Amino acid sequence: METNSSIKRKLAKKIGIAIRHYRSNKNLSQEKLAFSIGADRTYISALELGNKIASVYCLYNLSQALEIDLKDLFDFEI
Repeated sequence: METNSSIKRKLAKKIGIAIRHYRSNKNLSQEKLAFSIGADRTYISALELGNKIASVYCLYNLSQALEIDLKDLFDFEI
């Protein structure tokens, strides 16, 4: 059975991969995406690497900036 911290790391990595995928498809730099949501570039980098977990509000802002549905960031299996 997986531990909560193991599941948390997997979720963070999968969401980070999704953010990077949609950002790259829009040809946005981390800096431009960060600016559009009022964050620092290093925060976007940490999200994409799965080192940080964004709040639901932040994920909503990211989805708006990336012009995708919020649910698209969760289109994966653990």
